[in-house]
Amino acid sequence: MEILNHFSLKKYNTFGINAFAKRYVAIHTVDELKAILRQNKTEPKFILGGGSNMLITKDIEALVVHIELKGKKIDRQDANHVWIECQAGENWHELVIWTIDQDFGGFENMSLIPGNVGTTPIQNIGAYGTEIKDTFVSCEALNIDTQEIRTFTKDDCHFGYRDSIFKNEVKDQFVITSVVFKLTRHNHAINTSYGDITAELAKKNITNPNLKQVSNAVIAIRQSKLPDPKILGNSGSFFKNPILEKADFEKIHLQFPEMKYYDVSESQVKIPAGWLIEQAGFKGKRFGDAGIHENQALVLVNYGAATGNEILAVSKNIQETIFKIFGIQIEAEVNIV
Repeated sequence: MEILNHFSLKKYNTFGINAFAKRYVAIHTVDELKAILRQNKTEPKFILGGGSNMLITKDIEALVVHIELKGKKIDRQDANHVWIECQAGENWHELVIWTIDQDFGGFENMSLIPGNVGTTPIQNIGAYGTEIKDTFVSCEALNIDTQEIRTFTKDDCHFGYRDSIFKNEVKDQFVITSVVFKLTRHNHAINTSYGDITAELAKKNITNPNLKQVSNAVIAIRQSKLPDPKILGNSGSFFKNPILEKADFEKIHLQFPEMKYYDVSESQVKIPAGWLIEQAGFKGKRFGDAGIHENQALVLVNYGAATGNEILAVSKNIQETIFKIFGIQIEAEVNIV
């Protein structure tokens, strides 16, 4: 367990920002994590997972604790369900493929989402009508100050749209070490209600898809729209889709009748942020080495040497322009560091 000084984080964030950690250590066991936190109690600490949901705007003047806890197993199963326990440092997409290969259902619509398992409950990640909360049972998390393990149930987590207790009430207080999910073994509730998935399956003449076929369709869609971070630095969707009260939306919709929207509840509507950004003329635009991807307006990219602050400036420009045109505020989904 070696602590390294002035350590480059370029390979450890998917935007490829060349920022440095004052000190860095990789953690492979819970005991190592407890020891590091105990031995460096007074030093500022920054917990690093897969680096896929953050934009680094400056060097990190702290001890960066990189969670690389590995391992996954079937905890238990009954006739219809299986409970999977997975360590926080496992790659999310690799876990998805592992479950699909065993015909366990529930993750297929979230194929190819970047990042590690430990950060999935924090963000309540989701795609194509599915979210982590749909399969989440509980997670174990280590208290940074006391080094005590606490179990958070689904109810404890206060899941919302890209939101949880870990972004609010207990922010920066815990490190998630493992997560338990409940998946189906039979009679999978396959969700192909999103038009993109329906179209992709139709291309292959698939009318009654299995888990693997849905996963492959999602992978094909994501690869057609989203750049590979290993080739072009990005963090996936940079912005949340704004949710408006129906009364507010109806006023805006009168002015922009072509605006796309989805009902969230009887009183709320979700607007695709990508549509707003594209209508505002940003899709495919480039500002030096920072820009907006040509195939998906929700994705900000680093063409090579952009700084975090340059990408942040582009995001603020987008937010201000959207508000000026539509009167709608869009929030960053990515954590700004």
